[in-house]
Amino acid sequence: MGMRKAVNHLKKSDPILSAIIERVGPCRMEFGPPEFHSLAEAIVYQQLNGKAAVTIFKRFAALAGDPVTPEGILKLTDAQLRSVGLSKQKSSYLKDMAGRAARSELDFTRLPGMTDDEVIKHLTQVKGVGVWTAHMFLMFTLRRPNVLPTGDYGIQMAIKKHYQKRKMPKPEVMAKIAKSWEPYRSVACWYLWRSLDIKTM
Repeated sequence: MGMRKAVNHLKKSDPILSAIIERVGPCRMEFGPPEFHSLAEAIVYQQLNGKAAVTIFKRFAALAGDPVTPEGILKLTDAQLRSVGLSKQKSSYLKDMAGRAARSELDFTRLPGMTDDEVIKHLTQVKGVGVWTAHMFLMFTLRRPNVLPTGDYGIQMAIKKHYQKRKMPKPEVMAKIAKSWEPYRSVACWYLWRSLDIKTM
């Protein structure tokens, strides 16, 4: 993904975003490797704040093996999973995902050749992987440049704030605003997240 090209396009196509880009500075998106480990991490991180999630994931990886593999998860007992701080529900998600990967129903080697929609369909077959998680995987693991995670609270907040919406924007409103960002909606979203970290709004 040519970052300079993306940023120049966004600056030209949307004056509001252009002002955010000026304030935030260069885009430094960080990407994870496209594999089982990243999706396991995404599941562990759901509904947890950063610090707690990191701690739990570290303990989990210490037991399952780092990087986390399907075999590593399948050999763990429920009691072991509980001991690192994973809820019963998350443990069942991780086991479901590991089982599917072991049976090749979930195949990470095929993802690069799939469209965004196909990736979403492939990943959301796993219990506990929703569209939001699939969107994050597309953006930060598969490096897809044009993802708009309409279900993301931060993106909703940023659009409400910067685009003067009275209430939280619905997906179709978000899609309309994001039309001019194409084909670099992922980069625009990175800037919107960063814009919320900045106090000079």
